[in-house]
Amino acid sequence: MHNPIPLIQGDGPLLVFGGPYGNLEATRAVLTTAAGFSIPHERVICTGDVVAYCADAAATVRLVRDTIPHVVMGNCEENLAAGAMDCGCGFPVNSECERLSHAWFTHAARQLGEDELNWMRQLPRRIDIELNDLRLAAVHGGVTTINQFIFASTDNKIKKQEINCAQVDGVIAGHCGLPFTQIIDGRLWHNAGAIGMPANDGTPRVWYSILSPSENGISIVHHAIDYDHESAAAKMRQTGLPKGYATALVNGLWPSCDVLPSKETRERGMPLEKGRTVSWQPISRTRRLTRSV
Repeated sequence: MHNPIPLIQGDGPLLVFGGPYGNLEATRAVLTTAAGFSIPHERVICTGDVVAYCADAAATVRLVRDTIPHVVMGNCEENLAAGAMDCGCGFPVNSECERLSHAWFTHAARQLGEDELNWMRQLPRRIDIELNDLRLAAVHGGVTTINQFIFASTDNKIKKQEINCAQVDGVIAGHCGLPFTQIIDGRLWHNAGAIGMPANDGTPRVWYSILSPSENGISIVHHAIDYDHESAAAKMRQTGLPKGYATALVNGLWPSCDVLPSKETRERGMPLEKGRTVSWQPISRTRRLTRSV
């Protein structure tokens, strides 16, 4: 029996972020930011992977669980809760990413208790949002596959298929760790980026977004946060986690580009534009009925 898709009725700006990755300092920073914008926690959405590369798996889960009511299940939550042997991130076989993931996955599994794992098991794979009479689906990777990597350079045909499958006006996704917004035939594909790890742009900043109702649609702003990345990196080193990811918190460069398409690989180390705004004026404003997954 399928569970109904949770529905958020947005009556004001929404703050969206993905990939806390066990980075407690960054997670605290984004919640402080939400308060600074007077955005209540009921209008904050996390696109999953609460736990991954960084040191504070259990503390980050507890902070997110106790603070944010709208969290999508990521592949890390799915696999940790199932007692799997790996993170299920979809890394290429025998890649550097796959090798490095074993260390942080083992660390996270060791930290988490049954209480945290049970919370992960109950997370929805999709949350729908109604904002300014538009229907959006928040997922982790893709609508059809939880660990699907969808980047800015991914063929728009794939994004259109995913949006069509969801039967919505747009999709909010995570997983790939890089922020971008695209309008495809009048419909939206949006990724807020991750707050637990920099965007491979050569800066330690981490990313979130704010979606606000506008006169003709929705305004989307990509924001970056400067936070205490040195403390987060020091914890990783003290815990014995892979040095490459600890270094990435400081220099803003991922230790491997195994998962990246060629375009995103070429853009490694190029600082992203802070405050970039996209105004989405959709062709269709048809409201869609809640459906079951």
